[in-house]
Amino acid sequence: MINISHPWHGVHYGENAPRTVNAIIEIPQGSRAKYEIDKDSGLLKLDRIIYSSFYYPCNYGFIPQTYGGDKDPLDILVISSLPVQTMCLMQAKVLGVMHMIDGGDPDDKIIAVAANDPSVKHYNNMEELPKHFFDELRHFFEEYKKLENKTVTVDELGDKHTALQVIEEAIRFYQETFRQKS
Repeated sequence: MINISHPWHGVHYGENAPRTVNAIIEIPQGSRAKYEIDKDSGLLKLDRIIYSSFYYPCNYGFIPQTYGGDKDPLDILVISSLPVQTMCLMQAKVLGVMHMIDGGDPDDKIIAVAANDPSVKHYNNMEELPKHFFDELRHFFEEYKKLENKTVTVDELGDKHTALQVIEEAIRFYQETFRQKS
């Protein structure tokens, strides 16, 4: 018998969470296609093609069995030396968090590096990354929805300690929300 798990509900957030988490990549670095997990089926769906000539600056996905303030799995941005295939499960070492407001809802993005990529795995804190990376990240998220007449505000960057708290809260929120329904 084949057992196919729902990527959000059937995959664990990681044995070493919140410091190292499992990330499921929805959008590879360099893509203009906005993919996201379909909450009901677990399939990857094309949400839209980005309206502007912007490309995702790093791999974008979510941490399974988490629930963020936007009522979606907690987003994660994973820095690696190469784009990662969609629906790839990978270990990500947490460095920090970018706090955002998207359409009026909180929409935190955990910032991490690929734990098994020798080009980036030596980073341990956000302060070690080039300042220009954060300028690009902020610019991407503040601008990529403007042609859709949508507003995104990047509030601030939080350090690793703050990111770990956000992940723990998203795990707790998931357990409170979905374990009660089981």
